Amino acid sequence: MVWKFNDEQPIYQQIISQIKERIVAGEWKAGSKLKSVRELALEAGVNPNTMQKALAELEREGLVYSQRTAGRFVSDNKEKTDRLQEEMTMECIKTFVAQMEKMGYKKEQIIEMLNKYISENK
Repeated sequence: MVWKFNDEQPIYQQIISQIKERIVAGEWKAGSKLKSVRELALEAGVNPNTMQKALAELEREGLVYSQRTAGRFVSDNKEKTDRLQEEMTMECIKTFVAQMEKMGYKKEQIIEMLNKYISENK
């Protein structure tokens, strides 16, 4: 699993985003056990405190949970993961539409271009 970071936002926020993407994409399955904080930190090349901060935030959001002696697990709450997927999808669409509008496209033209792309790439 490759972790990629940039200088545009704090590392822990990037970790949160990348874990959310992995959950939504099904790479990290509902109910699956996560590696330890130290293992994940080593894999990502970050300080364990940074990884802990990211995982604590994901726990607060209900996307992962801890079992006292067993470790951390991906939430099996389908409602939460479905909502997360929808939020992430809407954010992608928002960014895409904003870029297209910057290039001078009207909403109808954007829809037309999307339909064309989808029909040509089945």
